[in-house]
Amino acid sequence: MAVVVETKELLETVIASVVAGVGITVVFSVGIWGAARFADLSRAERPLAAAAAAAAAALAGLITAAAVVFGVVIMSSK
Repeated sequence: MAVVVETKELLETVIASVVAGVGITVVFSVGIWGAARFADLSRAERPLAAAAAAAAAALAGLITAAAVVFGVVIMSSK
């Protein structure tokens, strides 16, 4: 009998998509939070905390960019 839908592969794709979608959304929101905290803490003259928030925002930005590049590489290789 012919297989119309590869259920296992479809389920793996759905799970990977959900995990990646939620994960990148959380990382990007941490970046936005870090940028906002940086602005607030800079105005409050708290340079160490502002630097930590800026580092969190920068790291989140790098992770987001890396995920986008990874996704483009994966999509173009198939």
